[in-house]
Amino acid sequence: MGDVGISNTQILPARSAETGSVWIAVVIIPLFLIAPALWNGYPLLQWDTGGYLARWYEGYLVPSRSTVFGLYLHFGEGTGFWINLGLQALATLWILQLTLRVLGHGQPLRLLWIGLLLITTTALPWLASMLLTDIFAGLAVLALFILVTQTDRITALEKWVLFGFTAFASATHSATLGVLLGLCCAGLIARPFLRDRITLASLMQGGASLIAGAGMLLAANYALAGQLAWTPGGVGVAFGRMLQDGIVTKYLNDHCPQLELKLCPYRNALPPTADDFLWGNSMFNTLGRFEGMNDEMGYIVIHSLQDYPLWQVEAAVATTVDQLLHVATGEGTNGWLPHTYGIIDRYVPSQSKPMHAAHQQHWEINFALVNWLHVPVALGSMLAMLALLGHAIWRRHRDDLTLLAATVTLALLGNAMICGVISGPHDRYGARMVWIATFTALMAAARYFAGTDIDYGRRERKSITPAL
Repeated sequence: MGDVGISNTQILPARSAETGSVWIAVVIIPLFLIAPALWNGYPLLQWDTGGYLARWYEGYLVPSRSTVFGLYLHFGEGTGFWINLGLQALATLWILQLTLRVLGHGQPLRLLWIGLLLITTTALPWLASMLLTDIFAGLAVLALFILVTQTDRITALEKWVLFGFTAFASATHSATLGVLLGLCCAGLIARPFLRDRITLASLMQGGASLIAGAGMLLAANYALAGQLAWTPGGVGVAFGRMLQDGIVTKYLNDHCPQLELKLCPYRNALPPTADDFLWGNSMFNTLGRFEGMNDEMGYIVIHSLQDYPLWQVEAAVATTVDQLLHVATGEGTNGWLPHTYGIIDRYVPSQSKPMHAAHQQHWEINFALVNWLHVPVALGSMLAMLALLGHAIWRRHRDDLTLLAATVTLALLGNAMICGVISGPHDRYGARMVWIATFTALMAAARYFAGTDIDYGRRERKSITPAL
């Protein structure tokens, strides 16, 4: 009687091809993720990079500059910060493949082509190539999604690594922490309807990672600055946004005859934008910057909320919508970064020569062509999230890809609300998050063209662990 089944000669070539695809993805994706920095000849810098790096050396807190991220940058100084980019690229690769795996797209070839499309069509490689917190914003959303909704599909080690990564990411930027906290709150609200996807234990696990991140930041602030305090700056940034909307001028004109405020003499000469006021050559410098103006700015912010509540709501809605449309790659990444250059020249002089020799410092990066592709892809990806959710509602279909699309949509909305309302709309805030919408849309496209409609419901779920 003849043998029935598949012979070893048929299995071995298939396994060999799969192994080859794994190694190609593992090598190609990280290299392409830091390709902009490799071409540049030095890690990409941004307006804010110097402020983070200086925290180790200056030993005091400054607005919106996380000491945790400052310590992370200091760790990489000896390698010219290339180890930072290596960690960012490897973290991106790992979270991408882990997300694909738990959602049933674990084929190495699929990881390769989805990864290459993300690198080509989104800001992802520019984020991974830059010394800035932004790469961790989108990755943290995916990490929290897996930690809370896919906990039965990952190993214990993966849970601990995701927990640590989410904690670190939340400590690098207050807006990232705010988005993640909002997602946890949304999960708590949705839990009665998604008991097969979200357990109380997994929600507590996600929330605990954010508490750990907050503790990490407080500990770093105390270690570097001797202050058990949160990173300052929220009031000043909110004040800047209200100034840009005209609310501050209105408040000063209404109250300066009765109140003796430092800004009263300047109420008819305030700069038109928050950036001009906070970071330009404005009266803010004359009046002592944050140290001299924090109390007054906080007073105006609180009382203008009380005096003009409807205006504040209208402005918040408008800036949120505006922020959703600000998705261009490369904001603050040009050749004019005097503060960052000065910090590196002063504190890491061994890096001065390669830094100043890089293409970026010679104004050789032009994002116009890049954004010709990135902007429509980003906007289209956000529309795709709405289409996925609409289709799921119409079909009364709740699979894990739909849950990811809902998570990404909430993250984009929360990011736009936090950043737009507090800081005012900036392309940087949109670009650092919107690529996860493209990633989700590519997974939906892969499922469609593969002719599958997988529903990993809790009743049918099986642990999807790495092949041994």
